[in-house]
Amino acid sequence: MQRITFQSTHALFNSAATRRIEHAGLAALPPNTLMQRAGLAVAQLAMAVAPHARTVWIACGPGNNGGDGLEAALHLHQGGKAVVVTWLGDEARLPADALAALGRARAADVPFADTPPAGLTPQDLAIDALLGLGSSRAPEGRMAAWIAALNAGAAPVLAVDLPTGLNADTGATAGEVNTWVHARHTLTFLTLKPGLFTGNGRDAAGQVWLDTLAVNTAEAPSAVLSGPPDFRPRAHASHKGTFGDVAIIGGAPGTTGAALLAGSASLHGGAGRVFVALLGNALQADGAMALAAAHPELMLRAVDTLDLGRQTVVCGCGGGQLVAAALPRVLAEAPRLVLDADALNAVAGDAALQAQLRHRGAGRPTVLTPHPLEAARLLGVPTAEIQADRLSAARQLAERFQCVVVLKGSGSVIAAPNAAPRINPTGNARLATAGTGDVLAGLTGALLAGGHPAFEVACDAVYLHGQAANAWPTETSLTAGALAAALGAAPHRSK
Repeated sequence: MQRITFQSTHALFNSAATRRIEHAGLAALPPNTLMQRAGLAVAQLAMAVAPHARTVWIACGPGNNGGDGLEAALHLHQGGKAVVVTWLGDEARLPADALAALGRARAADVPFADTPPAGLTPQDLAIDALLGLGSSRAPEGRMAAWIAALNAGAAPVLAVDLPTGLNADTGATAGEVNTWVHARHTLTFLTLKPGLFTGNGRDAAGQVWLDTLAVNTAEAPSAVLSGPPDFRPRAHASHKGTFGDVAIIGGAPGTTGAALLAGSASLHGGAGRVFVALLGNALQADGAMALAAAHPELMLRAVDTLDLGRQTVVCGCGGGQLVAAALPRVLAEAPRLVLDADALNAVAGDAALQAQLRHRGAGRPTVLTPHPLEAARLLGVPTAEIQADRLSAARQLAERFQCVVVLKGSGSVIAAPNAAPRINPTGNARLATAGTGDVLAGLTGALLAGGHPAFEVACDAVYLHGQAANAWPTETSLTAGALAAALGAAPHRSK
């Protein structure tokens, strides 16, 4: 059994791949072996996370997930725990392994009840073994009532394989908040599933544990959970030219802060020099001298004076409608490009810009950093459709525009053409504040200026961005400006 700590990369497998692995394991082992191994693993983890629990409620569903719960109940009961099993199964329709588990539990006099036990405390434990890999619709009736009881109860919840109501492939949940389980721990079997780490997965799953049940995995991963960047110390004999120039284009009047945040993030992210080109009359409206005094490391320029053919460009942060006029030249000349915010909105509304973006080619690395609404505009679909399958949406964008895409959100997805997507494990709700996306765009530009592959750069930037939020003191608010400054503590790749 392995505790997933996000300190290394992990292969992720969708439902179809997991079922193939499961079928291979079932074919190679005696009957009931996998379920007995799974039940024992659940019982062992239950004892580890709640060693002093007086009562363990195990909510068992009508299929094999419920069978895993019944096997766990047997071991916990034999270990001296006060176990209460509530079961939704129909004996006449049970799969063979689950029927065997039911017989074993009954033979051992495991206590069954029609309703959940009352009065569970934070020292007790509840186990969600209602629905596993096959769940696809919002639960109803008694199952829905038990899900609500699991969520409302004082006892921490351990989910078996998947929290009930969570889609293993997408991290989407069906129905309202109380139609899916919010677990403190999830013990998943055979493989790690993408849905545990994106969408609602992080909120549903809590701490994820993996037990492969000693079954070998011979499948290619469907996705990858990112690990920390492989940074090396910078060479001592470096100079500012070693780490490249970044040009920030954005900051229309009234939204100059977005461009300045991106510029600050590029500096703290390791760029050698950062130029900021504000749009329209922003320099006059917001005061060039005041801006220069407040941000002396940033070099303020007019857009038409930038040497775009020699710079890594970050375009769109706070650009408003004015950024559209700059995009044809940016798309044509920038050798390395990050498009964010209003630049993405401009592309979404202009077929000519879309065609120009598609034809930049692999030789000119490009990273798009949309949030779900911007992704929806680019694909011409509702935002809910993006969130219903974040990995698919990111892959569609990457293929359509032939570039690297960072679909932001809980479990940001990084996709590139013809590559397994990555899911980022770092970050938290402190990032849900204005300007943090501009910081990510600027950091991505800084790392891209170092000359490394765009997909690698995007994965590193998103990881570091989230890691800075994770390291922030819990009692202190995190602003975008503070986040940009916190990036300076991170090491960087040498060119």
